[in-house]
Amino acid sequence: MNELSLNINKTIKAPIEKVFDAWLNPKLLSLFMTPMPGMPPSDVTTDAKVGGVFTIIMKAGEDQLPHTGKYLEINRPNKLVFTWQSHNSIDGSTVTLLFDEMNKNTTNIRLSHEKFIDEKARDDHQGGWGNILNVLNSLMTE
Repeated sequence: MNELSLNINKTIKAPIEKVFDAWLNPKLLSLFMTPMPGMPPSDVTTDAKVGGVFTIIMKAGEDQLPHTGKYLEINRPNKLVFTWQSHNSIDGSTVTLLFDEMNKNTTNIRLSHEKFIDEKARDDHQGGWGNILNVLNSLMTE
């Protein structure tokens, strides 16, 4: 079922450069890469260059949920593309983030994630990415 995909749009109350840079900054990424409310910050490492890799260890209770990927495209501040590997992904799973400046203090993010094991994995990711974007918005407006 690798043709499964999801798309989410989210308006973030922050300048486009600040929103884009948050996705490459391990300190900030650890604070919003939490797919469920109430999760503690993730452990994150990034090598923010095309061909560089990232590791995100999400924490759900006693469970450690590793996610890794490789940056395929970094076009600051408009586009970020990376692979996505986890226990719920398949080869070739990719995430694309498109950033649109609404005004100097507002950015719209269009997130698309392609290729899932099954519909349940896609639906779980839909909720996870939605929470991640909500937490990012809260973090940017603090």
